[in-house]
Amino acid sequence: SDKIEDELEMTTVCHRPEGLQQLEAQTNFTKRELQVLYRGFKNECPSGVVNEETFKQIYAQFFPHGDASMYAHYLFNAFDTAQKGSVKFEDFVMALSILLRGTVHEKLRWTFNLYDINKDGYINKEEMMDIVKAIYDMMGKYTYPVLKEDAPRQHVEVFFQKMDKNKDGVVTLDEFIESCQEDDNIMRSLQLFENVM
Repeated sequence: SDKIEDELEMTTVCHRPEGLQQLEAQTNFTKRELQVLYRGFKNECPSGVVNEETFKQIYAQFFPHGDASMYAHYLFNAFDTAQKGSVKFEDFVMALSILLRGTVHEKLRWTFNLYDINKDGYINKEEMMDIVKAIYDMMGKYTYPVLKEDAPRQHVEVFFQKMDKNKDGVVTLDEFIESCQEDDNIMRSLQLFENVM
């Protein structure tokens, strides 16, 4: 009866994901895991799609001590690969699959895309500053009680200097991946970003 219930559930949604079989082939999740994820997704988003507002509300629950709205905005844009203003279950699962079970390379590429706010293929210092500031805001004053106002800026200065190998003022995907892989501190910080997923 579980199977029939699943089939029924699948037919009553407004946006119906393409077969779980197909998603199973495209992600690192099993069919069972996909079913569980789908139920959770449907619970939060009965229509089968999430808009940015809903996304921000869901995120705010996880970070009661900070303001998660800006980070959620950037994250939403990274999930919304087609830039349609909404995220379907497929988009959500594909991203989750990379972040939780992807190779280091895939994770770094995804993170690069998150930082590349204007999607021009480069990360400039302002973009990095915006994301890092959003992360600090989200973590809230309880997590970083001793941080001075300019801490995010110092953080970014150091990161950016290391990443911008040819000193042209922007970081390319290759520079980003290379820097992250040769620097344990950067990798650890990226682990931290994974935890705020």
